[in-house]
Amino acid sequence: MFFDFLTNIIDYTNKLKVLNFLKKKFNQNLINVIDIGGHKGETINFFLKNFNVNKIYVFEPNHQLFENLIRKFSNQNAFIFNYGVGFQNEEKILNISIDSASSTINKINTNTNYYKRKKKILTFGKKMPYFIGTQKIKVINLSEFLLSKESRIDILKIDTEGYELNILKGISKEDFKKIKLIYFEHHYDLMIAKGYKFSDINKLLKNNNFTLKHKLRMKFRKSFEYIYESN
Repeated sequence: MFFDFLTNIIDYTNKLKVLNFLKKKFNQNLINVIDIGGHKGETINFFLKNFNVNKIYVFEPNHQLFENLIRKFSNQNAFIFNYGVGFQNEEKILNISIDSASSTINKINTNTNYYKRKKKILTFGKKMPYFIGTQKIKVINLSEFLLSKESRIDILKIDTEGYELNILKGISKEDFKKIKLIYFEHHYDLMIAKGYKFSDINKLLKNNNFTLKHKLRMKFRKSFEYIYESN
């Protein structure tokens, strides 16, 4: 709880910049949103509080977090699914971190200085594991599950701890045309074994007629937030 509180304070300025950017794009227009990586509802709150939301589709693979999201948001134009999102329909193992926001499908390189420093902060120096368990989760392809049935998505938000490219590669050419903005986080540290670079995401989005419009460095982390817009 304290770490979530601290992170929210650190990221407050970035959130304001993102809010101002999105407000200029949509103002009071009715919007459709996809939130991949619903976590504790931070993004749902952000959009419901600041925008005129028609529908927000939320994907959260962590079973406990999903149940909490259902209790909090099921009556607020939010459609919440207990799935991860990726290239294809399959089962995966989700590694649950002591900081739930850092849970990931990817493997972690425990030999990196970034991992050692992060673990020390999260455990307050105590002899505690960084990962506290695993869950078997279902992963769906976004085009097959949702996008093929929708005519317009204004914002696709992705925060999946190193799984962003897998999600984007699963979207068809035709379904990319339905999306106005793609808003995602990318990690540059070597802690997460992603198997791809930011240049791979940039190339894929450019090939689908998206242009980088907004870039923000996340404080005290080797991470950036990006917003791409369809041409």
